[in-house]
Formats: sequence, C-alpha cells, structure tokens
Amino acid sequence: MQTLLLAYQSLGVVYGDLATSPVNVFSSTRLTNLTEDDLLGTFSLIFWTLTLLVLVKYVFIVLHANDHGEGGTFALYSYLCRHINFQSKLSIHNVRMESDESMAYYSQESGSSRRSKTKKFLERSSTAQNVLTFVVLLGTCMVIGDGALTPATCVLSALQGIQSLSSKITQDHVVFMSVIMLIALFTFQRCGTSKVSFCFTPVMLLWFATNVSVGIYNILEYYPSVLKAISPHYIVKFVSRNGKTAWNLLGAVFLSITGAEAMFADLGHFNKRAIQLAFSFIVYPSLVLSYAGETAYLVRYPENINNAYYSSLPKPVYWPMFVISTLAAVVASQSMISATFSIVKQSLALGCFPRVNIIHTSSKHEGQIYSPEVNYILMILCVTLVLGFKGGVELANAYVKPQLEVQIKRTSLRNRTNFSFSTTRVVVIWVMIITTFLTALVMLIIWKTNIILILAFFLPYIIIEGCFMTSLLNKIPQGGWVPFAISAFFLTIMLSWTYGRSKKKEYEADRKMSLPDLDQMLSSYSTYRAPGICFFFTDLGNGIPPIICHYIQHTNSVREILVIVTVRTLPIKTVLVEERYNVGKTGVEGFYRCLIQFGYKDSQSMEGDDFVTLMITKLQDQAESTSEKRKIDAAAERGPVFVLGRTILKTNKGWFARFTIEYLYRFLQKNSRAAISALQIPPDKTLQVGMVYEI
Repeated sequence: MQTLLLAYQSLGVVYGDLATSPVNVFSSTRLTNLTEDDLLGTFSLIFWTLTLLVLVKYVFIVLHANDHGEGGTFALYSYLCRHINFQSKLSIHNVRMESDESMAYYSQESGSSRRSKTKKFLERSSTAQNVLTFVVLLGTCMVIGDGALTPATCVLSALQGIQSLSSKITQDHVVFMSVIMLIALFTFQRCGTSKVSFCFTPVMLLWFATNVSVGIYNILEYYPSVLKAISPHYIVKFVSRNGKTAWNLLGAVFLSITGAEAMFADLGHFNKRAIQLAFSFIVYPSLVLSYAGETAYLVRYPENINNAYYSSLPKPVYWPMFVISTLAAVVASQSMISATFSIVKQSLALGCFPRVNIIHTSSKHEGQIYSPEVNYILMILCVTLVLGFKGGVELANAYVKPQLEVQIKRTSLRNRTNFSFSTTRVVVIWVMIITTFLTALVMLIIWKTNIILILAFFLPYIIIEGCFMTSLLNKIPQGGWVPFAISAFFLTIMLSWTYGRSKKKEYEADRKMSLPDLDQMLSSYSTYRAPGICFFFTDLGNGIPPIICHYIQHTNSVREILVIVTVRTLPIKTVLVEERYNVGKTGVEGFYRCLIQFGYKDSQSMEGDDFVTLMITKLQDQAESTSEKRKIDAAAERGPVFVLGRTILKTNKGWFARFTIEYLYRFLQKNSRAAISALQIPPDKTLQVGMVYEI
C-alpha cells in the first residue's frame, strides 16, 4: 500500500513534464504535404522513442543503478565511487580510507579480467578520473539548468492561452501573472513533496483520464487501424521517403520524452517500484493512446497539424480540456524543481556544492527534501527569464502549447526574441547520453554484466541518442544557448567549490600532525595545560588537523582535556543515543577523538548540561586509571569551551588559480553555511580560530 501511495504521489511530481508532451509534439513537426504514411511513420517514431528510451532504458535498466535509493547523474557517480578508489585532484570525494583496502566490499576482484583492467585503469589514471568527474559535473549542471528553465517555460506557456479570451489582455499582463504564479509555486515548495504531490496529483490524474478518453474517441472515430503503426517498418518507409526532413523531425519527436530524465533524478523522493508502476500502468498507456488519437485525427484532417492537439479535441470538451491543460502545464514544472533539490543534496554529500540548508520534509522518506536557498535561486532565475524574454512567445514553446500561435495575435511579437521551443531539449539529450555512459560503467564494474549484454545496451542507445543530438544541434543558435548558459553558471560554481575543497583537503593531508609529533610539540614548547575541557570541531576524520597545531603554537596553551570532534549526518531518520557518540583515546595524554553521528531528524543541540554530561561519561569509560578519571571530573567542573576552526585559502600560483581560490571559492565560502551550522552550540562558550592556508 505504501508503494501504491508513492506511485500515486509521483504522478503529480515526476510526470507532469512528460505527460504534457502530446500538446505540442505534432505541432512542432512543421511537416507539409502530409500523407498517411508520413503520419503513421511519425507516430511510429514517437512510439518507439517512448518505448526504447523511457520504458526500456530508464524504467527497466537505469532505475536499478541507484545509490541507496537516490537517482540522477550524481547518484551514478556516487555509486561508482563506492567501488572505485578515486584519488585525483579534481575527484569530488575520496570515500575510501587506507584501512578499507582489506575489506571484501572494496577489494574483491572476482569477475572478468576486463572488469579488473577497467577498474585499475580508472584508479590509476588521474586524467580518466578528471574527465569522468568533469562529465558528471557537466551533466549535473545541465539538469539544474533544465530545472531553472522548465518552470519559466511551463508557467508562461500555460498563462499565454488567456490571451485568446480577450484582445485586451496583453503580453505584459501575461508576464505579470506568470511572475506571480512562479512566486506562488516556489513558495509552495516549503510544504514538502508529500503535500505538493497530493495537490498536484488529482490534476494529473484528470489529465491522463481525459487524454485517454479523447484518444480512444479519435481512434474509433477517425482511423481505427492507427495502432498498426507500432510496426517499425513505417519508420523505415518514412525515413526513406523524407531523408533529411526525417532527420530534422527527430528534434520534434524528442519533445515526446522531455521530462524522462526527471524520472531518474526524482527517484529519491519516492522509490524505484513506485515510479516503475506509475509509468508502466498509467503514464505510458496514456501517452501512447494520446499520440495514437492525434495521429488518427490528422489522417483525416492533415491540414490541422499546426494545431494538432486542440484541433483533435471534440468541440463540447474544448474549453474544459483547455483549462485542464493549463493546470497540467503549471504542474509540469514540478518535476525539475524536485529533481534539482535531490541533485543538490547528492552534490553536498560528495562535497562539490556550496553548503546549503537541506530540510527533510518527511519522517518516512529520507529523499523527500527541500532547500530554501536553492528554491529561491531557482525562483530568481525563472522570474528573470520570464521578464528578460517577455516578448518572446517562443519561450513558452520550450515545452508546451505552440498551438496557441493560431489563437494569439502575435504580429508585433514575431520580430522579438526568437526563443525556440527546442531550448531545453538540447541539454536534456546530453544528460541522457551521459547517463547511458555512466550506466554502462556501472554494468561493467559493479554489476559484472557480460560484455555482450553491456554492448547490447551501450551501442544501440549511443547511436539512437547520437542521432537525436545531431538533429538538435542546429537549435542552439535559436535559443538552445540559454540552458547552456545557465549550466555554465552552475558549473563554474561547482568546479570552483570542488577545486577549493580539494586544495584544502590536500593541504590538510600534507600537513596533518602525527600523534608522536604532537606529543613532542607539547613537551618542547612547555605548553600550559589550562584546566577545563575543550571540544575542538573539525571535518578531518584522521590525524591532527593543522589548525589545532596552529592554535597550540600561537597560544602556547591547551585545555587539560581536548576532544577532537567530527560530526556527520547519516541518511537515516535517527541514530540511537547509545550509538551516536564514538569516543576513543588518541595516545596523547588528555587528547581524545569523538565521532558524532546524527540522523537527519535528530536534534543536534549541544546546549545545556545533557551533552557535556554524556560526553564526560563516554570519556570516563575510556579512562584507564583513577587519576585519569579524576582529571576528567576536574575538567568538567571548570566547564567546557567549544572551538570552531575557520580556514582561509590563499595562493600565489598564477592568475587563474589565484582568481579561483581567492575570489570565487572565498566568495562561495563566505556566503555558504558553515560545516557545522546545524549544531546548536552555546554562543557564550564558543571560540572561533582562524588560519590561512598557503596553497
């Protein structure tokens, strides 16, 4: 029942974009002198594109390549990171420690020699690791760019239809209403995936039901044998007859599957089985019948192809369907908004996106999240796009309703910005190609799939997606540059942050102090051991971070009891109190290390006496003598101090490195959340220590 409920909810979040594609696919073909074979060939192309690229590839194959229930290009990379030891400078996160080498989970090499050679090549080649990381970041930024553009195009195109009601409604009125709608849409996101889906899903269910009904009616009324076009030989006949025209048509056909990438990216908000059920039993049959119904109508009335969807509607239901399609177009924006939240969360987990606040909106489903900062950045980008291209009706054509060309008086608008409906499809096809490549790597290295099956997956899909990609390249000058520009903006952010973080970790790894060196430093400097207990927070899991040595050297003192604390949040709801704090001795007198692990719903409060009392108990459990226990008790009586480290990176290595580190990374560091910002630490007992890292 839980899976069925999630499948129901997914209809309002995941499939809005994909479900509204019948509105504009045929209208976008711009075919002339149509014959019955042309229409059947076009429908056959649409059917097999939906079947092969969405049903077979995404639903039956790619959804299985998830990382603990998370989907998207970053999840594929994270999945690979757990089995390949990435160590290059650009690599996002080294998830393996030296002690892991003996673990069977990482080190078993059972399987083909080809798999072992591929894995060793990726582990040894820093160039291959850098290229793979860059490709993953590029694919991630393309999805985020799609998430910024989709709401703008969906909302604007939905409201554009209002102009058909009255000539007094101008484009400026539409733009103003679109801005208000976008602000309301993004404000509503704070309610969480569950509430959003329960509001949006009834709209999509009504959309699916009415489209199926109209499709069946059109099939029976105009061309009952239209489903014979499922046979691929109609594609062969169409391509052989039309040649280059058929190749150009692929761009319009690809519009039938825009939103398919959201199915994988939104996986964390629901689960694999729910998304598979919803698509296989509701979305897919509905889309096939909708396209078949349009085809059947166009066989009888081919002259109406420029307004195919609305012309095919029976007159009594025209205006009700117009209202439903307008609402569905607004809902269509939700899939990429939710996908962006998931992708940013995955990026944070691997440390390649500036830290933002992630709020878990469900206690049952870890993947249902909301990020205020990301939400409002997307809102600002969407509003800017709508205001910036307010004269370009083709912005609305990025996804829906080009049929409104025949309804709206646009003579004064034709000379304005020509923003092609193909705008977002250009980046979507690249995301799909990257997904195919990464999935093939997963099949080879992790799943240990037979090489014949891997090639049977990789080669056909690379060829098919390559054909779509080449067809869409000519759309870049017509407006396809916009999502690339947005992607480049986010790619600059992610590369700058990743580069800065990698340099910081490299510096700390090279300069971290060993325990014997620390013991020697405390002795040689005659360091004063002030009474009390100090909790020193650091994100370095192994060794003594250089900032602690910096602190001791410049103050020539340290508390009698110093606990080096590392905090991390696990992808589970809560961690049992008895398992939350892992305390151990370092081997240096008075120095301890503590790993604190929280679930995403755990309170991270360290105010009051409860935290200190619990830590004292844990420390005393580690004590080996009565005198050590007395020293811990005495330190506790003097009270604790919480020390937070803050580092500033500085470099003299060339203008590019200096610009990246001292301007881009430092700006992002200043304006992002601190690593331990979720902790509630008493401010009157907190001390911040800064250090400049000379990179």
